[in-house]
Amino acid sequence: MYLNREEERMLDGEFGEGVAKCMKLLVTLGELFEAKEMVKIGSSHVSGVSYKNIGDPGLELIESFAEENVKVKVKTTLNPMGMDRERWKEMGLERSFAEKQLRIVKAYEKMGVISTCTCTPYLVGNNPKFGEHVAWAETSATVYANSVLGAKTNRESGLSAFASAVTGRTPYYGYHLEENRKPTVHVKLKFKPKDSLEFSVLGYLVGKNFPNSVPFISGLHEASLDELKTLGAGLASAGAITLYHVEKLTPESRFFRDEDVKNCEKFSVGQEDIRKTISEISEEEFDCVFLGCPHCSLEQLENVADFLRGKKVNCRLWVFTSKQVFEKAKKLGYIDIIESAGGLVLSDTCMIVSPFEKLNITKVVTDSCKAAYYLPSTVGVKVKLENPRKILEEITV
Repeated sequence: MYLNREEERMLDGEFGEGVAKCMKLLVTLGELFEAKEMVKIGSSHVSGVSYKNIGDPGLELIESFAEENVKVKVKTTLNPMGMDRERWKEMGLERSFAEKQLRIVKAYEKMGVISTCTCTPYLVGNNPKFGEHVAWAETSATVYANSVLGAKTNRESGLSAFASAVTGRTPYYGYHLEENRKPTVHVKLKFKPKDSLEFSVLGYLVGKNFPNSVPFISGLHEASLDELKTLGAGLASAGAITLYHVEKLTPESRFFRDEDVKNCEKFSVGQEDIRKTISEISEEEFDCVFLGCPHCSLEQLENVADFLRGKKVNCRLWVFTSKQVFEKAKKLGYIDIIESAGGLVLSDTCMIVSPFEKLNITKVVTDSCKAAYYLPSTVGVKVKLENPRKILEEITV
């Protein structure tokens, strides 16, 4: 694998032992995937932040890099942690968990990482340009960066994304190469998704059947950025999908000729397929509502607030978003409306990476197939799927 002079100096330890460790990891990764060289990146997004997921070994590793005075070279944002940094007591978490979680975030901040703690970094300032090489971890963030923004990234681990942030490099393979970004399956829609749930289930269904594909979706004539975000999260959770194209909607779709799509495997999806999939993965009962997987945008919080205005909820309602979006929503009055109705809006964290197994939560309802995919296996929670408006109708008086 070719390294330029600066990269060789990194590997040889001229910039410190921490940088050398990061470059060695990337070289090993590049050789494994037969990358011929490194490519410079514009930004990174690092996962592996929740103390629930990485525990004491992860905490010690991150603090060791911080103690070596390692610094990131590019804009680097951080994935959700295991709690709301200010409202962890309201979540019912123990102080010992909170203290170690905050140590993790503090160590990242010392190295120059922006502690966004969100799975939607593109909503809070990490917004790469079309064609820009980046190194992002987190499934839904990665697929959004590739597909909706047209940036170029592989599906990085938390550690490889961090190594790229420190070196400003990533191995040049996979979705960084144009030839690997072409569609491999043509998804034809025989219905029009009408809400976030159906976009999520569509993604889940395609990801389950073609887990390592690059889908090209036709028949989807319009979709908001929030709907594309939800679609991508479903694709990336049920499968290992890191890039998709939607005809006339996503930026790279215009590059493909009819013959590029004609030669792809075909897959048709109708309304009955969506209903059947919901039935297969959805439970019937719930005692808690989770919204915001991926994190809610400002518009999504506005929709929740508009519905809850003057109403009360009759069960636990938790809504997840980034800190930056939370602050904007607070100024506009959305947070007060939701919480006056009995809900709780949490930032910095999400339902998947928090230790909900300790909080006596066993049955939830959500509009997210990503949550429905991960919650049963990570915390043993049963999940019912429903669209957001129906959820709120069911729990309000």
